[in-house]
Amino acid sequence: MSLYWRIFLLNAAVLVVAVLLLFGPVTVSSPVLFGEAIVLVAGLVAMLVLNAVLLRIGLAPLGRLSRAMATVDLLKPGVRPQVTGQGEIAELTGTFNTMLDRLEAERATSSGRVLSALEDERQRIAQELHDEVGQTLTAVLLQIKHAADRIPEPVRADLHQAQETTRASLDEIRRIARRLRPGVLEELGLHSALRSLAAEFTTSRLGVSARITPGLPALDAATELVLYRVAQEGLTNAARHSGATRVEVHLRPVPGGGTSLLVRDNGRGLGGAPEGAGIRGMRERVLLIDAELLVGAGPDGGTDVCLNVTADRHGGTSS
Repeated sequence: MSLYWRIFLLNAAVLVVAVLLLFGPVTVSSPVLFGEAIVLVAGLVAMLVLNAVLLRIGLAPLGRLSRAMATVDLLKPGVRPQVTGQGEIAELTGTFNTMLDRLEAERATSSGRVLSALEDERQRIAQELHDEVGQTLTAVLLQIKHAADRIPEPVRADLHQAQETTRASLDEIRRIARRLRPGVLEELGLHSALRSLAAEFTTSRLGVSARITPGLPALDAATELVLYRVAQEGLTNAARHSGATRVEVHLRPVPGGGTSLLVRDNGRGLGGAPEGAGIRGMRERVLLIDAELLVGAGPDGGTDVCLNVTADRHGGTSS
């Protein structure tokens, strides 16, 4: 039955009750007596309550659909309002679910193109930093050293200080280039790349350990890159925002042939803070490989970032 006819019949039922009351034993005097006024008001209240209840029941599926529309998140795919009943509301719910399927597919495709372009741009910038800026700073270092060997002692100390500053800048340029383009991932594989990433983030105030459980299946190149970037972003968030003193990066196999990456810190946790650009960026990447990303509180406080890759993403060469 359509929504129009259901609302029509609900209101018709209320009007029928009102007409039946007119043919009942209740009479109205002129002027209206107090007892008769009470009966009329009670009848009116009863009809309004009955109408409200019947409309609430009839429009309940529409309310559920409205709540689903308000809470849907394309970065958390697969959540769909249940199609219940028949008629226009069921058809509207089904159409909404179909629209979500199309939007999620289109978003995944567009995100894939954007992230692919982003990785290409990262690679280009890293190459320019290494070839242009890095070589220029190396030449400057050699020139400073050559000048320091030929000038008087009082000025030599200043040149040595400039030399150390330039060398530190060169190291920073190389570090940025490594983050932009994980060459170790391409050359040595995911396992070595995660260990190198842990060493890179380790400081006197933050201890980072990488643990690789044996028995991991091989992964394709796209999945390895997503795992690496999620680990990188998780470590960046822990180092910058969590106040953690210890972070663990754990890559392990899971039952059924899947792979799981866990980044766990002992910081202050997320609390009630909304997800920032970093976490949403991770979700964008995870959608490309149809994996699952869980971000929440750890068992002993802090934050857990867990990426679960299904078995159908495995293949290619072993790390």
